[in-house]
Amino acid sequence: MNARQEVEASVRYRLLGRSGVRVSELALGTMTFGEKMSWGVDERTSRLILDAFAEAGGNFLDTANIYAEGNAERVLGDFLRSERGRFVVGTKYTLQTRAGDLNSAGNHRKNMVQSVEASLRSVGTDYLDVLWVHTRETWTPVVEVMRGLDDLVRSGKVLYVGVSDWPAWEVAQANTMAELRGWTPFVGLQSRYNLLERTPERELVPMAGAFDLAVVAWGPLAEGRLTSKYLHGARGRLGDDEAKEIFHHSRTGPDETVRLVAKIAADIGCTAAQVAIAWLSARRGNVIPLLGATSVTQLQENLASVDVSLDANQLRVLDEATAPSLGFPHDLLRRSNVTEGTYGDQWHLVDDRRTTHHAPEGAEP
Repeated sequence: MNARQEVEASVRYRLLGRSGVRVSELALGTMTFGEKMSWGVDERTSRLILDAFAEAGGNFLDTANIYAEGNAERVLGDFLRSERGRFVVGTKYTLQTRAGDLNSAGNHRKNMVQSVEASLRSVGTDYLDVLWVHTRETWTPVVEVMRGLDDLVRSGKVLYVGVSDWPAWEVAQANTMAELRGWTPFVGLQSRYNLLERTPERELVPMAGAFDLAVVAWGPLAEGRLTSKYLHGARGRLGDDEAKEIFHHSRTGPDETVRLVAKIAADIGCTAAQVAIAWLSARRGNVIPLLGATSVTQLQENLASVDVSLDANQLRVLDEATAPSLGFPHDLLRRSNVTEGTYGDQWHLVDDRRTTHHAPEGAEP
């Protein structure tokens, strides 16, 4: 039985933000492809993973020009040669690609254009479906970034643009500027987002909802911690100290959260990883978990999350246990006296059918 035959899960599709392009409800990342990292996989395994994802109906592929020192783009290009049109392929630019060359890093137009041309050659394609700006580099004005991206779209080398790891206010500035000037806006936002890292709900997630951006959630398993294997002594890409520094924002500690996820998984007969991914998929708005895999078996387990349905009580328990502190002004605005003063003392009689993030405390989501 080959990898194609073993996959049983069949994904559904979503629209990529405020665009008409259809993407699978789970995306596949290629950071592990190319063997340049200690946790990377060889080309044969990479191809098996890609085949399994495609067989399940997956069409949304994510890479970057720095992954495996460029090897990930080339592995992906080899896979795409026979069926390029079927897949929605995104890559990223910004991070430095040549040591000693300052202009091979940054958001600026020079790096943008050179990176796109290099990625087109590496992937072996005439166009990129999505170009993601990888991180925010504040020396380059937002206006330069958005005008440069629009020029690439008008040239036909890029179809859509997205943004990764930017502050919410600058994404809002960028899209407002683009819409006012008739330029191409971002259609998606990539952000770390999982049950151990919900701080994007402070600003990034509501901003994405306001601008109808798809949220592509990277690290949906918190670098493997939400699989529960680290509770039993396994070692991962992140050391314990680094993990504690990153995953410390929820009401319960990381280990307690993982134990809760594992308990729910045991109750419904699935894996902890599937519960964590299913929780993300069920979030309000358009959230697309970005999966990584080092084996076909691992990918198949994660793909099977599309068949896991968490009931209202399970979602509530997970939400309450992992809710982050939103901080000022959000916590202030949810206080009952401020709610009454702001919305009026009969606010609870208003039937608000809109999807809003900052609903009054006690209002239906």
